[in-house]
Amino acid sequence: MKRKIQPKPEPVVPADLLEQAKKSVSPDRLKKMEKCSVCGAETTVLAAGEPLCWVCRRLKISAWREIEQQMPMQE
Repeated sequence: MKRKIQPKPEPVVPADLLEQAKKSVSPDRLKKMEKCSVCGAETTVLAAGEPLCWVCRRLKISAWREIEQQMPMQE
């Protein structure tokens, strides 16, 4: 006994829209690498404007928190 050949389902997303989406997420547009201004490691460009790697960014944030905690003690 042979199975019936199933008809190919219609695509949900049009082919031209799918191709446009694939082009918009191409690797060359996805990441623009720069050097960290503190340690020189590779980092991606962020909207913040400061080219910091994730390590230097975390150190900066923790330094801010430390300063905020010390301020009330000095007054």
